[in-house]
Amino acid sequence: MGELEDSQLIGAPVNPLDPVATLKSPPLEPLREEAHPPQTPYPEDSSVTKAEKFERHGLAIDELGAGGFEQSPAKRIKLDGDDGAVSTVSNAVARERQKGLAPIKSEYLVFPAGSQQLQPSTRADDDAAEASHHTDQRDGHSSSKRKEKSKGQNVSRHFGSSKDRIGLCQSRATYPEFSPGPCKFGDTCNFEHDLRRYLKDGKREDLRTFNGLCPVWDVKGKCHAGWKCRFVGSHSQERNIEDGRKELVLLEDEGRKMNTKFSSDGDEGTGVVNVVSTQDKINLMKKKMKTLKADAYCDWLEKSGKELEKRLHSRNLFDQGLEIQNNINGTEHSVENKKMKDNRAQYTEPPFLPSEKRRIYFGSETPVLAPLTTQGNLPYRRLCVELGAQVTYSEMAMSLPLLQGQKSEWALMKAHESEIAPPAYRPKVSVVTDYDNFKDLRFGAQIAANKPWQALKATEVLTRLCPHLRVIDLNCGCPIDLVYRTGAGSALLDNQSKLEKIIRGMNAVSEDIPITAKIRMGTKDARPTAQKLVERLAFGGYEANELGGGSSGIAAITLHGRSRQQRYTKNADWEYISECAALIKRFNEKGDDLADTIREVDARTQAANSKVYFIGNGDCYSHVDYNTHIEQAKVDSVMIARGALIKPWIFEEIEKGQYLDKSASERLDLVEKYARFGLETWGSDEMGIGTTRRFLLEWLSFAYRYVPVGILEYLPPSLQDRPPAWKGRNELETLLGSDNYKDWIKISEMFLGPAHKDFKFEPKHKSNSYEIEAE
Repeated sequence: MGELEDSQLIGAPVNPLDPVATLKSPPLEPLREEAHPPQTPYPEDSSVTKAEKFERHGLAIDELGAGGFEQSPAKRIKLDGDDGAVSTVSNAVARERQKGLAPIKSEYLVFPAGSQQLQPSTRADDDAAEASHHTDQRDGHSSSKRKEKSKGQNVSRHFGSSKDRIGLCQSRATYPEFSPGPCKFGDTCNFEHDLRRYLKDGKREDLRTFNGLCPVWDVKGKCHAGWKCRFVGSHSQERNIEDGRKELVLLEDEGRKMNTKFSSDGDEGTGVVNVVSTQDKINLMKKKMKTLKADAYCDWLEKSGKELEKRLHSRNLFDQGLEIQNNINGTEHSVENKKMKDNRAQYTEPPFLPSEKRRIYFGSETPVLAPLTTQGNLPYRRLCVELGAQVTYSEMAMSLPLLQGQKSEWALMKAHESEIAPPAYRPKVSVVTDYDNFKDLRFGAQIAANKPWQALKATEVLTRLCPHLRVIDLNCGCPIDLVYRTGAGSALLDNQSKLEKIIRGMNAVSEDIPITAKIRMGTKDARPTAQKLVERLAFGGYEANELGGGSSGIAAITLHGRSRQQRYTKNADWEYISECAALIKRFNEKGDDLADTIREVDARTQAANSKVYFIGNGDCYSHVDYNTHIEQAKVDSVMIARGALIKPWIFEEIEKGQYLDKSASERLDLVEKYARFGLETWGSDEMGIGTTRRFLLEWLSFAYRYVPVGILEYLPPSLQDRPPAWKGRNELETLLGSDNYKDWIKISEMFLGPAHKDFKFEPKHKSNSYEIEAE
């Protein structure tokens, strides 16, 4: 293997999209004010936004404005006052703000204010973030002359494949041309062994993005994709050997390698933690990994449950006889009280008590990135941490696949080294007792389970195999049918006794890792149950108090201010969140006074310092929303989900306390950074680039919904507002606001090159899939 300096890199042309280089392009000709002549639309056309679609069909639009991609520095809009009220600097007469309609300035509207066409665009259900199942709602009138947009969700999504034309044998992938590794299949191997033939005919040409330099090699000093890398020319060379032949060799950079920690599997990204070895996964699959604590505790749960049922049944008979006796002689209930004490003493003790938990902290300076299905992957969390996210969570992992050693499920537990750094810590009131910020970290794992034994076993295994976890969170709010019908997710809200048992059991087997839960208001709109559940988790339910257990030991509760039935419709109910927060505050202030007086509660069964943190969740889209919820709802912190998908710099706004009018160039830089992080995580070969492209497009399916604050008439913006047809301040801003998935693919090609011929992307919602807007 040779060594290559930066100045010796092969095939590294200048890339205008590299962050080091200035992103400039020749000035674009401004669009004409008058309408283009009517043209016949073609199905294969890819529209940029509704502005271009209407113009294409001969509708007059205002001048979109000249200029290339480069834009003036970001405009910063500072809020004055504590109530969040903001006045804009527009000289025009302000139009009355319409509910549900984004207040875009008239000069950026495709249609003039007051016209009938000024209607909010159709937008996907935000159940897409949780992969929910919806029926297909296609227009059944095939004879209609106009082509309507499809509605509903794409239930069965397919992404095609991204593979080389000829597969290279792994025995050749990372070795010099004349010194290959052994192939255990020999002559019967179905993959290519001729390296030069593979490079010529088996793979696509090298990419020229990122200055032609492999992002993986640039960081690690070695590319684990080897000859399969789409940037292989930047870390390979042809050298002369003693016998006069020329040999192709891969190059490494020892200086870069010194700063890299490779996992035992040898193919993980730089600084990736919580990497579970292949052997551990095999042991789980073959049921060779024992979970002694979980097994013992589950046995106790079953035994104590039967004892409790028997005692309660006998007590009912006793109460009936006591009532008859009291009616006869008027005696007091002293006999009953004695009987209660005797019964409690006869219950079986748990096999062990929980370990003392590590102290954690949530405050106004620790905004939380929510667990996000699909979009909450490692590269995106890494991007959000760079922008100011203080607490992150893995995507929801199902407990049973974890226990079965499934590779895809354990991949969700991987975290970047930036996620194990301590979160911000600036307490306003007093220092938290025994809290060591230097030992704290940001990343937590979220799991879902429908049975206690699944949750307890998964918790014990996670504690053993993943050393870098802040908390283990139990999902009790997922509304999708696939999870709900199994009894997991939001189904646990209707079985609060079982939910409390799960939390207690997880707390018992998690060693020093705290246990938290994310819940919704309830399963039905008109029947919120979260307040009773919060009270049960904080103070302990009837069954637990009968056993002398007290609080469940939960360290934090996150409440999403919607029911399962509501999904993401209507606004989150922050008034209800505030009521639950007040209940937790009373527990934190008076928990000791309300503890069981008959039997002393062991401190190890309680939350650290007997304090439970309470986090609110729902419709946070700006620093104004965030601060309002902290001050008015009295929550400890706010968890952000869709707001972070649409504008990940919301964490930066919260830290600085002002709106950030990101230019189109700055937003494109974030796309480029995500692409780099994706290649470092999933690899720079054809398959890794396809995976990066797919998840980048998933993010762009939310990011296009961002309407720049600089073109809004009123602030703050609302997450529930839907914009009418609008045009950006330049062509790039218009492109980034396109709701057509073909334009998202164009954006991905700026950094990942042309998509593979077999690559497919189906948006989660069919309304983003159309090619021509219905007239």
